[in-house]
Amino acid sequence: MNNRTTRALRRSGALCAGLAALAACGAGGGSVSSTGRGPITYVAGADNTGTVQAILDRWNKLHPKERVTFVQLPTDADAQRQQMIQNAAIRSDAFTVLSLDVVWTSEFAAHRWVDRLPEDRFPLDEMLTPIVATGMYRGGLYSVPASSDGGMLYYRTDLLEQAGIDRPPVTWAELKADCAKVRKLPAAKGVSCYAGQFQKYEGLTVNFAEAVNSAGGVVTDAEGRPHLDTPQARKGLDFLVRSFKDGTIPKEAATYQEEDARRAFQSGKLVFERQWPYMYPLVNKKDGASRVAGKFAVAPLPGLSGPGASSLGGHNLALSASARNKATALDFIRFFTSQDTQRFSLAYAPAAPTYKALYADPRLVKKYPYLPVLKQSILHAVPRPRVFGYGDVTAAVQREAFAALTGAESSASALRNLQRDLQELAAGK
Repeated sequence: MNNRTTRALRRSGALCAGLAALAACGAGGGSVSSTGRGPITYVAGADNTGTVQAILDRWNKLHPKERVTFVQLPTDADAQRQQMIQNAAIRSDAFTVLSLDVVWTSEFAAHRWVDRLPEDRFPLDEMLTPIVATGMYRGGLYSVPASSDGGMLYYRTDLLEQAGIDRPPVTWAELKADCAKVRKLPAAKGVSCYAGQFQKYEGLTVNFAEAVNSAGGVVTDAEGRPHLDTPQARKGLDFLVRSFKDGTIPKEAATYQEEDARRAFQSGKLVFERQWPYMYPLVNKKDGASRVAGKFAVAPLPGLSGPGASSLGGHNLALSASARNKATALDFIRFFTSQDTQRFSLAYAPAAPTYKALYADPRLVKKYPYLPVLKQSILHAVPRPRVFGYGDVTAAVQREAFAALTGAESSASALRNLQRDLQELAAGK
């Protein structure tokens, strides 16, 4: 076993190391007790929109003896996960309801850090099917979808029209051809073609997985086995690597997280950008902060030979196995994940609802024109690796993908290394 894998496993502190030990880990925590009422906490990343507190205020007004306190964790997803794991490791009751990234469900359930939830208490049949699947582990429900997310292609309608292009690109080849036409325009002087999120963090795992999936490959299969040393994975990573080399993607995009990419598009520096729906109203503000307000639209992500596949994002609510007042917590999860609450939260900030009906609401579509495209993105999205050692897997993906994008390794070498590392993690070596 190489040193990198050894260090990764030590960092994880997993109770069961690797996918081979899933059976030994069991099926997660027990079902929720119907007893125990009183104050609880809601634990999530910092909320910059005020939406979460507004929802908690509604609950607290209705339940003054069962108030919910918002425990805000860092905005960085890795830091959130680590603090939740530390709380679970010491069996603290400080955290009650956890807001989990959708890819954490398997890990938290397998380690018995969260309780199994009663499916009949939630209207799961009213939600989009791929979203519901993110809360399931070994046939049981361990987290309830509160929000989803899907990547979309933002594009400059004004520049495409000036270049005589009447629709957004469907393939990577079309994207590059469209860019070549647009960049000949005087209005496009100094404008780069395309960017996503390519800094070495979770966003790189998302963008890498989308490239592999959009070329017909997979990072891991349904059983968590890696499939990276393949022609499809190579074509996906090669698209990104060659795009950095030929200038389709500007070199500075290797430092981009979501907000960096948003600012680049908003200031008129990009023709195309891969981004989440939260960006739409920010870029469309008419207060002078955006140079492209009213001059852009969204489309599905392009792929190798047709429309691509987004990574499936979002957050689900789970119940800490070591929490108190679980009856209150269960009621709160139902409240927070309800269609009424999601409709309420859309008044505060853009989001990706989990309920089918909200995507068809004419008033919401008028306010958030991205909703029809987002729905298709979610329905065709591919989950990131659903493994309980996700922290180690994403760290390996980030390391090898970044090495390829920056020229430290070839695509072939990076994928071989990644295949080996993920196989060792799956085997618990």
